[in-house]
Amino acid sequence: MAPRKKFSKQDIIDAAFDIAKVEGIDSITIRKVAEKLGSSIAPIYVNFTDVEELIEEVVLRTLEVSRQLLDEQDSGDPFRDIGIASLRFAKEYSVLFRDLVMKNNAHMKYNEEHVNIVIEHMKKDPLLESLPDGELKMILLKMQIFQIGLSVMVANGLLPDGLSEKNMMDMLNSAAEDVVTTARLRHK
Repeated sequence: MAPRKKFSKQDIIDAAFDIAKVEGIDSITIRKVAEKLGSSIAPIYVNFTDVEELIEEVVLRTLEVSRQLLDEQDSGDPFRDIGIASLRFAKEYSVLFRDLVMKNNAHMKYNEEHVNIVIEHMKKDPLLESLPDGELKMILLKMQIFQIGLSVMVANGLLPDGLSEKNMMDMLNSAAEDVVTTARLRHK
C-alpha cells in the first residue's frame, strides 16, 4: 500500500482559495477541498475544526492578495495605486470580489489595521502628508465609495464597451483630485 500523501495547512487553504476564485466562498465545503486535493477529508479536519475556520483563512488569503496587488503599485500617487489594485482585484478575482464586497456576509468587517496601512501609504503623497489622520480616513472613505462603485461595474461587466483601464484611472484620478482639493481647502 502506498503511503498517504501529507497536506499542509497551506495546501488546504490554497485548494479552498482555488475553489472560491471560481465558484465563490459559499461553495467551499470540506468534501470539495478534499476532492481538489485528491484526499480524504481527514487531513482537512486535522488542520481545521470546521469549514467556517477554513473559510476565514481563505478570506485572510484574499486580503493578502489584495495587499499584494497594492504593493505591486508604486507610482508615487497613492490613490492611483489603490485604484489600480482595486480594479485589478475586481477584474482578476471577480467571483471573490462579488462575494466579499457585494454580498452581505460576516466575513468582511471594517478593519482598522488595514485602514491604517492605507493611511500610511497615503501619507507618502506630499499633498496629503500635512492632513490629520481623521481627514485622511474621510478622504479614504470617500474614495473607497467611488472606487468600489467603479469596481462593481468592472466585476459585473457594466461599463461601456471600449472604456479602457486608462479611462477608469482618469476617472479615479479626477475624483481623487476633487476630494483632496476640498479637504486641503478646509484645512487652510
